[in-house]
Amino acid sequence: MNAVSIEAVHAAVDAGRDVVTRTPVVPSVTLSEMLGGPIALKAENLQRTGAFKIRGAMNKLASLGDAVTRGVTAGSAGNHAQAIAFAAHHRGVPCEIFVPRGASISKIESCRAFGAAVHEIGSTITEALAAAQARAEATGMAFCHPFDDAAVIAGQGTLGLELVEDVDDLACVIVPLGGGGLSSGTAIAVKSQRPEVRVIAVQAAACAPFLGARPADGPVVTLADGIAVKHPGAITRPLVERWVDDVVAVDEDTIADAMVLLMERAKLYVEGAGAVGVAALMSGVATPATRGTTCVVLSGGNVDLGVVPGLIRRHETHAGRRLTVFVKIDDRPGGLARLLAIFAEVGANLLEVQHVREGLDLHVRETGVRASFEVRGRDQAKAAIAAAHAAGYDVHQE
Repeated sequence: MNAVSIEAVHAAVDAGRDVVTRTPVVPSVTLSEMLGGPIALKAENLQRTGAFKIRGAMNKLASLGDAVTRGVTAGSAGNHAQAIAFAAHHRGVPCEIFVPRGASISKIESCRAFGAAVHEIGSTITEALAAAQARAEATGMAFCHPFDDAAVIAGQGTLGLELVEDVDDLACVIVPLGGGGLSSGTAIAVKSQRPEVRVIAVQAAACAPFLGARPADGPVVTLADGIAVKHPGAITRPLVERWVDDVVAVDEDTIADAMVLLMERAKLYVEGAGAVGVAALMSGVATPATRGTTCVVLSGGNVDLGVVPGLIRRHETHAGRRLTVFVKIDDRPGGLARLLAIFAEVGANLLEVQHVREGLDLHVRETGVRASFEVRGRDQAKAAIAAAHAAGYDVHQE
């Protein structure tokens, strides 16, 4: 028997009214041209608290009735914590959040800004969840699981209702899959009304238990940390197995490419977990519908700012717009200036330079130099290296 019905999903709309934003469905010209069919993006990264989680949080608190006044607890390192903190603030009830040590400082501060008490405990999400549940049992507060809860699943399913209403020719939905709350709720909402619509759920290859992958010991290192859930829920697993048509996985490089494409072409700031659907299309592990619109759910936009420079460097290097070289030069006044002048003459813009003297076989009057330049493309990079070679420098591209 289903733990979550379409009627429960419809009822969850009222729980989120005046708080949950009806996020836009944006056509993607870039992806549509790339894949040969209409692709749209459900921009849930523009949702309150920056992710879909507020849908489930609002419905969970509403489901508690008068018991909500005793307060709520949650264990999370990210979007669920922020959503519960916001929902509790909106309802004017106490909230305690448990996060693993080393959790994002910005997300911890966001929870505190909503009035939640934040406790750092343990090193994993599992420990944080256990602590939140123990606190709830000791105090009479309500524990709010991030995904394995019927009220949370129904709340997340309201996204699916919007897709059915907003996309007349909806043929396929591609949705991120972590614990399974969003994917199962969306699938129930969509397929209960439009059973012909295909629903594809996407995991990060680094953590793909729905595909039978054994979870790694310790923390999972992935750009898609928001869906790095090692163990599917007792409620969500059977729902995903029944309602979702296919589950696929994408690797880290493809997730990085998808995040940059969304920033550069769609002007949408999307976290790794939110970009896995686009990554699945780009890599070919998921195929769009042959007729009708394929809609990709961008589940969140809470990107760790520290990740962005690395994404940009990687993208520019792969696109041939960043050139890094190593060369030995005379360790005398003007030596570095003469080298850099050669690159400047062909239009290469210096980004970074450092002297490297340790661990190298150098003449007493030599130094190694590693320099990075911004170039317009591979042709300009080749021209810069050729000019340096012509001037007598033994340049090695890195």
